[in-house]
Parts: sequence; structure tokens; C-alpha cells
Amino acid sequence: MRGDFIVRKRVNSLLFCTLLLVAMLLAIVVTEYDAVKGFTSVPKAAEWAASNFYPDEKSMKKLPEIFDKLTETLLVSIAATSLAAVAALVFAILGSRTTGIGGPFSVASRWTATVFRNIDVAAWSMILLFSFGQNVLTGYLALFFGSFGFLTRAFTETIDEMSMGSVEALRAAGAGYVSVVIHSVIPSCLPQLLSWILFTIETNIRQATLIGILTGTGIGFLFNLYYKSLNYASASLVVLAIVIAIMIIESVSNYVRRVIM
Repeated sequence: MRGDFIVRKRVNSLLFCTLLLVAMLLAIVVTEYDAVKGFTSVPKAAEWAASNFYPDEKSMKKLPEIFDKLTETLLVSIAATSLAAVAALVFAILGSRTTGIGGPFSVASRWTATVFRNIDVAAWSMILLFSFGQNVLTGYLALFFGSFGFLTRAFTETIDEMSMGSVEALRAAGAGYVSVVIHSVIPSCLPQLLSWILFTIETNIRQATLIGILTGTGIGFLFNLYYKSLNYASASLVVLAIVIAIMIIESVSNYVRRVIM
């Protein structure tokens, strides 16, 4: 019996790999991509980067400006995620099977989260550009909408997976809906909710660079400006600053997760 299971698993794995290979070959044919040229160009690209794409003494003078734009990007990402988390918690409580009030409110909550979650942040940026133009507000709203959809789904699943013991005990004691949510649901799910918020902040800081290129703000705009003006040394310094900032944020986030979990 166990042998048959292992054989079926291997057959399924082989079938999946075959389909993946066929899909890859089909994509290469349709897009007319020259795979050989792509692989052979890697050494040349690495050589160019080693020769041109590195900070020099002159680019260090741009460091204060880079730091200001990076700080702006970090603050916008954190602010958008924080407000999105509050809105997502409300919608998750209404849409959860554990705490939802049922009826059209739960359906509307889930559908709203689905719509916002399935529109990429870059798409939100392009949509909002028509209404708000290239400014910080456009980037902020794009991050907010993207974070709202993702966090609503994550919060809803977290609440659905919680133990019902404390909820049923409070209901049996005559506690109302708001009391159950405040004194049972939120305290029980708080570590997981904070973990999701920290993860979203990390993701938004990465996405904010691309959004900055589209909206003409933040560290992304600065990178685009330097790169288009062929100032590769300053552009490489921007990339280095982003990498260091992300590593620091991720380290702090991982530490906080270990503490709260």
C-alpha cells in the first residue's frame, strides 16, 4: 500500500515537471526568446556592473539626499500599512465565520477584500495616477489599497483558525458581540496579526521603490533620476541603501516576531 502511494507520488511529480518544461518551451517559442544569448550575456552584464555600477567618492555627496528620500519611503510604507491594518481588522471581523454578523455584511466584506487583493500595487499606482497625479499621496494610497486587500484576507483566516473556547465561554456568560471581539478574539489573535503587519511592512518597503518610479516620489524616483542621467555611481548607492534598509527592517521584524510569538 505504501509502495503504491510512493509510486503515484513519483508519477505525479514527473508529470508536473514535464508539464512545467512544456510550458517553458512553449513560452520561449511564443516570445521568440533566445535562451542561448540570454545565458551568454550574463558574464558581460556582470563585467559591466563591476566596472560601472558601484559607488565612488563623488556619489557619496548624494548620501544626505538619498537618506532623506529613503526615510520618506519608509515612513510612507509604515503609515500606509498601519492604517490599512486598522481597516482590514474591521472588515476581517465582519467577514470572519467566527465573528461575522452574517448576511450581506459578511459577503460584502469578503468580496471587497478579494477585489482589492487581486489588483497589484503597481496597477493601483497607475490607476490612481489619473486622479491624483505624481505625488506622495498616490504612492500612499496604492500601498494602502494593496495592503488592505492582503491583510483583510490574512486577518480573516487568522480569526477563522482561532480556538472557539473563550468565545463560547463569553457568550455563555452573556457577553455581547463587541465584548467578545475585544476581550477574546483580538487578544487571542494579536501575535499572528502583528506578524502579518510586520510582513506587510517589509513587502511594502520593497514595493515602494517601484511605486516611486511610477509616481515620481521617494527613493524610487531618485534611482530613476540617477539612472536615466547615466549617473550609475549614485544609482548604485541608492540600491545599496535600499538593500541595507531592507536588511535592517527584516532583522528588527524577525526579532519582534520571536518576542511576540
